[in-house]
Amino acid sequence: MTTEKKKKNIVVPIILGVLLVIGIIFGIVEWNYYSKHVDTDDAQIDGDISPVVARVGGYVKDINFEENTHVTEGQVLVKLDDNDYKVKLEQAQSGQKGATAGVGVAQSQIAATEANTSTAKANVAAAKVKLNLAQKDYDRYANLIKDGSITQQAFDQAKAAKESAQAAYQAAVDQYNAAVKQVGTTQSQLAVSSNVISQRQSDIDFAKLQLSYTDIKAPATGIVSKKNVQKGQLVQAGQSLFSIVNDGSIYVTANFKETQLEKIKEGSKVEIEVDAYPDEKIEGEVYNFSPITGAKGSLLPPDNATGNFVKVVQRVPVKIKIHPSKELLAKLRPGMSVKASVSTK
Repeated sequence: MTTEKKKKNIVVPIILGVLLVIGIIFGIVEWNYYSKHVDTDDAQIDGDISPVVARVGGYVKDINFEENTHVTEGQVLVKLDDNDYKVKLEQAQSGQKGATAGVGVAQSQIAATEANTSTAKANVAAAKVKLNLAQKDYDRYANLIKDGSITQQAFDQAKAAKESAQAAYQAAVDQYNAAVKQVGTTQSQLAVSSNVISQRQSDIDFAKLQLSYTDIKAPATGIVSKKNVQKGQLVQAGQSLFSIVNDGSIYVTANFKETQLEKIKEGSKVEIEVDAYPDEKIEGEVYNFSPITGAKGSLLPPDNATGNFVKVVQRVPVKIKIHPSKELLAKLRPGMSVKASVSTK
């Protein structure tokens, strides 16, 4: 056997040995890693997104922002034409003035009816005095007519005077009672007028509230997206205009297989790798677990009772809090794909 053939016979086993050693080392490294980690690439950046909805209808007068720009909470982003709502407020204020005038009239009527009641009461007292006098005269004439001391005509006149006094007294009493009832009625009218004032004040408050809704403000600090409004456009109450991705609300939603959940605990450390920035490593921790699987929460969840059941490993969304640098946080966007690796040590 030549020297060249001997060399070839030695090189091949060496190469195979090296490859075997590399494979063993690689297998050990991989086993060691996956024995302490649970990975998934079915994950993405998520965040709190606040939809901005018109609370009243109207034509868009001004738009004070550009899409994908940063806004602060309370900033007026859209201004609706408010002329109609100002007119409604003026109408409500006029209604309150009328109700206030009605209260003044009712108070004047109460004073007048109370004065009438006092007059009626005095008339009752005067009628009662006249009735007592007529009754006494009648009693004297009744005794005198028996022994013929007076004429029948004089007795009849006394009797007529008594009956007239009785009628006058009863009329005075009825007038007094009517005056008292009138006071009660007027007081009831005053209460109604006071309630009307409260109602008109409620109308004013509602009109002011509606007017304030013509200034559409940012509900949170963040970046505006999904702009769906233009100047001069007629918007309706309840119409979605745009959304705001809240600052500081970025987190990761990782969909782990149900067979992986046994090793994942709340508070477990997580390493995040964003596909868009693979050189940036982000630390995080498991915050909580979804109460349902992703398939069960879909629009058309599967029904295993249909007779066509095929067992499929389900995935459960897991929320992961992350702690990126300020520079990286400013670049992260909900929907970005990431890889999550949970430490199970």
